[in-house]
Amino acid sequence: MKKSFFYCLLCCFIYITTATSQELTGQQLLEKAIEYHDPNSNWETFNGTLNVTMETPKNAPRVSTIKINLPKEYFYVKASRDAKTTEYTVEKDTCVITFNGETNISDKVAKENNLSCDRANMYKNYYTYLYGLPMKLKDAGTVIHPKVTKKTFKGKKYLVLKVTYKESVGKDTWYFYFDPKTYAMEVYQFFKDESKNDGEYILLTDETVINDIKIPKKRAWYYNKDNGYLGTDILK
Repeated sequence: MKKSFFYCLLCCFIYITTATSQELTGQQLLEKAIEYHDPNSNWETFNGTLNVTMETPKNAPRVSTIKINLPKEYFYVKASRDAKTTEYTVEKDTCVITFNGETNISDKVAKENNLSCDRANMYKNYYTYLYGLPMKLKDAGTVIHPKVTKKTFKGKKYLVLKVTYKESVGKDTWYFYFDPKTYAMEVYQFFKDESKNDGEYILLTDETVINDIKIPKKRAWYYNKDNGYLGTDILK
């Protein structure tokens, strides 16, 4: 009886050890990260407002109000720094630009301040991508590499997911760093040419909950090549 009991106990221990030591695939890691950040799958119907302050060395803060309504394909950003306020509204295929309260903008002013619908869509893609991570990694054209690596970054161990994109979507190589216990996304970095160690890495700290989605409050940007500090986005 005792032998049978200890044999069963040993089998259970071996099973548990084997199961927990199995390596996650890239897709499995992504699913666990999304389960942590967006447990109720709310990103697809996201409709909310983000108030972001960007702090950069030697510049006044840039204060932005960002509205994203994914079901209606609506995006709006109002950004103010010094005496300039720019507003971009993108709704499906339409674009409206406002500069210091004026929509009738001369070509000269538009050129001097880099105002265009291309830039409006760039902001739309930028903010929707960054604040929609890691859920945005399920978008079409995203290539999730199957092998998950383990890496120590800034003194902490992470599970690292490599992501590239089909040529029609993008050319950068991205790495996403997840806490091995909670699967929270805490760092990501990208390279234009990894052999040159170019590109940047972003440290994510603190969290806030918007529409039941856990979103990092602070994003501090640094160069990969020399750890040079670029700035911090703070979600108010």
